[in-house]
Amino acid sequence: MESRTATILCIDDEQTALQLRQHLLESAGYRVLGAKSGALGIKAFKSEPVDAVLLDYWMADMNGLQVAREIRKLNPSVPIIILSAYGELLDESLGIADLWIRKGEEEPQDLLNRLEQLLKGKQTR
Repeated sequence: MESRTATILCIDDEQTALQLRQHLLESAGYRVLGAKSGALGIKAFKSEPVDAVLLDYWMADMNGLQVAREIRKLNPSVPIIILSAYGELLDESLGIADLWIRKGEEEPQDLLNRLEQLLKGKQTR
């Protein structure tokens, strides 16, 4: 069976943060789709297969939980990681985000490791 590179959809309205995450993910061997807004992220998700979503919580057009809810409706099995300057909003994120990471609290390799764990978990679902 032929293996394929996992595709990660990275959504962030801050260009520098988006580019940094894209570079990190690509350097780890992932195929990355970048989107500069929640609406563009949802459009990209609808346009091609995505294995996981990494998105910022605070964006100008819609927040990360709104985007995650829409993605969940489209495909409930795709892992979603939300990055935020804030702690997890448990009452809002329960059942929506697979992982909530507070920005600046993890090393880049930790993010990659946790993403890999979510992707492996997806394969067993």
